[in-house]
Amino acid sequence: MRQLTALLLALLVVLGTAGFSFAEDKPAGAAPAAGAAAAAPAVQKKVDNTVAAIGMGLSVLGVGIGLGLIGYAALSGIARQPEQAGAIQGAMFIIAGLVEGAGIISLVLCLVTILV
Repeated sequence: MRQLTALLLALLVVLGTAGFSFAEDKPAGAAPAAGAAAAAPAVQKKVDNTVAAIGMGLSVLGVGIGLGLIGYAALSGIARQPEQAGAIQGAMFIIAGLVEGAGIISLVLCLVTILV
């Protein structure tokens, strides 16, 4: 569990600082060249699409892990107390719906980033 936490923290740091590596320093009074003005938005759009695609993959991965943990916990609870199966299933479906909803929202936001 520690290794997974360290890996996720390192991934967040790398993704959080990726935008700074694509930043361009410009002198205050310098005018952009004719070709540079047209190329800069295209480069920024490509970076945004890459980050959005990575975000989509991470959100799907997170939803998959979350639903797997919910299912595991529900089955473990039902195995321990079979008479509470109905209550456990009801709570499991509510929580799974909330996790799925959060995943769909994150996917929509990443798609909006790509399309805009």
